[in-house]
Amino acid sequence: MESSMTNDMHLETERTDSYHPYEVSSESAVCGQQEFHNLLNVLRPNGIGRNPVGVTDIKQAVSTPALTNVVIAGPCSVESEAQILATAQALSKIPEVKMLRGGIWKPRTRPDAFEGRGEQGLIWLREAKQKTGLPILTEVATPEHVELALKYHVDALWIGARTVVNPFSVQQLADALRGIDIPVFIKNPVSPDLNLWLGAFERFQKVGLTQLAAIHRGFAYYKESPYRNFPMWEIPIELTQRLNVPLITDVSHICGNRELLQATAQKALDLATDGLMIECHIHPEAALTDGKQQITPEELKVLLSNVTFRSKQSGNVECDLAGLRGEIDDIDSELLQLLARRMEVSVQIGEYKKRNNVTVVQMDRWKKILADHVATGEEMGLSPILINKVFEAIHQESIERQGRIMENEEESH
Repeated sequence: MESSMTNDMHLETERTDSYHPYEVSSESAVCGQQEFHNLLNVLRPNGIGRNPVGVTDIKQAVSTPALTNVVIAGPCSVESEAQILATAQALSKIPEVKMLRGGIWKPRTRPDAFEGRGEQGLIWLREAKQKTGLPILTEVATPEHVELALKYHVDALWIGARTVVNPFSVQQLADALRGIDIPVFIKNPVSPDLNLWLGAFERFQKVGLTQLAAIHRGFAYYKESPYRNFPMWEIPIELTQRLNVPLITDVSHICGNRELLQATAQKALDLATDGLMIECHIHPEAALTDGKQQITPEELKVLLSNVTFRSKQSGNVECDLAGLRGEIDDIDSELLQLLARRMEVSVQIGEYKKRNNVTVVQMDRWKKILADHVATGEEMGLSPILINKVFEAIHQESIERQGRIMENEEESH
């Protein structure tokens, strides 16, 4: 990890009361901050989330159960006044929906595709907020987008995946927001690069923003997958271990189709996400963008009724789990000792091979061993994927150690 990410991420926060180039009413700024504080109070009890980066791990700092049934919903794109108002009014009747999302500028792959309504869409989105009371958020990719979003009293912003991949663009947005502590949600970059994601948080915090949250929307993946964007759950989990920020899972962009939404939403909740972002459209079949991954507000109600929101704070359960977790710790310790012993034997085999001029790898033997392990593992209830990953890693480490033994012989000649 880069040197600027030290220990608990104690970064210097730069404050400024200097003139800002964008005209922003104090009423708008206060409204946006208050709405986001309210959301963070749901995400992180006791107000700890108000300065999310660099504070104590939330799992240790919060003693009361967290409310995790936070949902951000709304259409992929704000297409018309009638569409956003009808969608927003239906969503406002769903208690779990805390914020209304809507895309104003759409970064499309092809230039002739629908690219959003621009400023007119912001007028409609603001109207939806006024009529429903739902705080609104939208994506910004340029300083001009920031200026317009603030002009129309958008309560929170998100930085899209295609923007996060470019540190120059992220820095421009951070500079545009200098001195305005508006809530900013940062999506993961398209590529599975944790440092890019971390770097975006650093850039915004360095200009004084403290109300930061992460959105996990999956990653581009070269292998065939049922997902539009492969989840790679380990990356957002690692992010939350590095930074103490709320994590929202954008299941719509992960899935790419509505059939996978419920199972993926449950998976995210099982992995302790703080909330869900789900795209909703009053008529998904007529949507101008990403219709296949959007659902109606009524379908959202059904989805939410069929998922289980789990507590991130175990309370009394913690004591009940202590014995089982202790057992796991003991088993892990035994595994480490066995791995160390296995490597010692592997080194002895390498020395024998060197003395007898035998190659490091005997592929036929290895294939048979791996097949036997997979078969035995299946009989014990272990998945072939797990067995392959574990023993491939062990085999690779053995090869490298034995290879170094052979190299030492060559250097000695």
